[in-house]
Amino acid sequence: MKITEIVLPSVGEPESLEVRLRERPQPGPGQALVRVEASGVSFAEQQMRRGKYYDMPAFPFVPGYDLVGVVEELGAPVGGGKPGPVVGQRVAALTKTGGWADYVLLDAADLVPVPDGVDAAEAETLVTNGATAWRMLFRTARVRAGDTVVVHGANGGVGSVLVQLARARGVRVIGTASARNQEAVAALGALPVDYRDDASARVRELAPQGVAAVFDHVGGKGIHDSWRMLARGGTLVSYGSASTRDESGNGTLTVLRLVARLALWNVLPNGRSAYFFNLWAGKARNPQKYRADLAEDLTEVFGLLRDGTIQARIDSVYPLRRAAAAMRHAESGTVVGKVVLSPSADDDSR
Repeated sequence: MKITEIVLPSVGEPESLEVRLRERPQPGPGQALVRVEASGVSFAEQQMRRGKYYDMPAFPFVPGYDLVGVVEELGAPVGGGKPGPVVGQRVAALTKTGGWADYVLLDAADLVPVPDGVDAAEAETLVTNGATAWRMLFRTARVRAGDTVVVHGANGGVGSVLVQLARARGVRVIGTASARNQEAVAALGALPVDYRDDASARVRELAPQGVAAVFDHVGGKGIHDSWRMLARGGTLVSYGSASTRDESGNGTLTVLRLVARLALWNVLPNGRSAYFFNLWAGKARNPQKYRADLAEDLTEVFGLLRDGTIQARIDSVYPLRRAAAAMRHAESGTVVGKVVLSPSADDDSR
C-alpha cells in the first residue's frame, strides 16, 4: 500500500513542494503507525522553506510540525512503564518534521491521547500552539491571577491561545495586532493595541508600572521595546524572530544573536528576566520527563477545549495535496487562526 507525503526538496517558494508516494511503513518495536487526520501549517514551515529554521534537517524532507490522527497499527511493546496507545485511539504528536503525510510512523511514547468528543482539526490547532502557550505562561513566566501581560500578535496562532489561557486564569491581557484585527483581539478578552501606532506608549498608559510578562514572537529591534515594558520582577519570553522572516542571511545566526542579547539582559541587576523559549528544550537530555510534561500540558489544554473554556481558531482546511496553496495562504498576512491540512478533505476545500 502506498502513502502520500509532501516533500520540501530545497529552498524555494511554496509551489516547489512536491507530492510523492512511497511504501506504507510497518511499525517496529515501540512504534505506532498513525493515520493522519490533521496537520498544521506553522511559522516553522515558512522558515524551513527559506532554509532559515534553526536545527532543521537537510533537504529533501517532509515538513509538518505536529499532527492529530488515529493509531492504525502498533509494533511490539518495549519495556515497562505506563500503558501506551491502543489501535483506534485518537492521538496528538509533536513531530517538528514529517507530519505532512496521510500516514506517519512515530514512537508510541511520543503520542498524547486526545479526549473523546474533541474534533481532530480543532485539537490540531492546539498541539504546538497550546503546548507553547501553556509552557510559556505557567512554566516559564509563571503568571498568576491579577497579573497584567502583553501578548504580541494576539490574533495569531500562539498569541490567541496565550490570550485565552491567560484570561481563563484571571490574568489581564494587552494584545497587540494590526488595526483590522483589533475587534478579534477584543473578542478574545484582551485590550487591543495597534502595533503600528506606538504600541509602547499605549502599553505604558494601560500599565504605568509595567507588566508582569511580555510574550514576543517578533524579535528584531522591537525586542528592546518589549524589555522596557516590564515591571520590576517581570519576565520577557521571546519565542521567535518573525520580523526577520524575509531577510536574507543565516537564520541560525539571527536566533543566536537574539539568545545572546536575552542572556545579557537576564544577568543585569534590575530584577527583570529574559528567556528564549524552545519547545524542544530538555527532550534530548531527559526524554521521559519531557514526554510526561508534554502529556500533562496538552491534557490540560485539551480539557479546556473540551469544556469550552478556550476555543479552537481554524482559519481554513486544505487537502494534503494542496499544501502549496495552504502555505501560500498561511503567509498572506490575512490568516486568523491556524491553517490546517487534512488528507481526507475534499479537493475544493479551503
